[in-house]
Amino acid sequence: MSGKIKRVALVMGGKSREREVSLASGGEVLSHIDRDRYEVVVYDPAADLCRLAEDAEKLDVAFLAVHGPLGEDGALQGFCEMIGLPYTGSGVLSSAMGINKEFSKRIYREAGLPVAPDLVVTKNGHPDLADTAEMALHTFGSPVVVKPLGQGSSVGLAIVENEKDLIAALGAAFEIEGAALLEKYLPGRELTCAVLGNDKLTALPPIEIIPADGHRFFDYAAKYEPGQSLEVCPAEIPAEIAWEVRRLALSAHKALGCRGLSRTDMIFSNGQTYILETNTLPGLTSGSLLPKAAKAYGLSLTALVSYLIDLVLAPEEVDLESYKDL
Repeated sequence: MSGKIKRVALVMGGKSREREVSLASGGEVLSHIDRDRYEVVVYDPAADLCRLAEDAEKLDVAFLAVHGPLGEDGALQGFCEMIGLPYTGSGVLSSAMGINKEFSKRIYREAGLPVAPDLVVTKNGHPDLADTAEMALHTFGSPVVVKPLGQGSSVGLAIVENEKDLIAALGAAFEIEGAALLEKYLPGRELTCAVLGNDKLTALPPIEIIPADGHRFFDYAAKYEPGQSLEVCPAEIPAEIAWEVRRLALSAHKALGCRGLSRTDMIFSNGQTYILETNTLPGLTSGSLLPKAAKAYGLSLTALVSYLIDLVLAPEEVDLESYKDL
């Protein structure tokens, strides 16, 4: 790789409900990026898109530390392509499919990957919330999982056991974006596995997430408030389950056509591991799961950031193992 200092546009912030998480991710990247190799200019998509377009010719790469709609859904990726700026992470189509729970689950099913039974409902197509709730409980039994269709970080996620609470959860999900995915609840152990690479892929050590008392699942607070969950890395699970988790993470990454990085969340329930969803731009905050998995693999955050940038600028020269020494 060239010894010339590269100019990196660190893109963080944005307008989604995950703005604060994005700012925290970007802040960690800014604190740990190798200043001997990279000159960094910060851009916030909420206000700086015009400036980013104007500066594009003077920049080498955009490091995308954005989460949620208008950051992780292909919109920002398309903007970067229009201004001719290479960027970290997956492309437009993979990003759009990854964040949309309906389409990503279609892709998983077509690839033969195990997922929970589900039903997509919309505010316009299912205006009678009571009827929709009754249908879901009849279809899946109780409890039912409610997820807004295109949000990350468990925004709007709810697990409900009765019609009254399901109506409330549907109303909340429809207020967020007008569409929701209803799933059969699968009790079990929550696991996640990150994947790095483009053509040559590496699955990092799996992590088990154990939410603290008061959190039935890995909700927004459990993810980002200190002490609200225990994250065991590497996960203390039998070798055959760890192998299957890695296999599914790699398969999901390939099926969605991801590049650079991804993190796939799963549940081990009744002897079977099921895919829940794939994050195409997982968090890089001090409490995020990807940096923990990278550390367990032997990568510092500085090394991980360098690897993701180099994977864009000189993919043919990148060997993940060599970054363990950074």
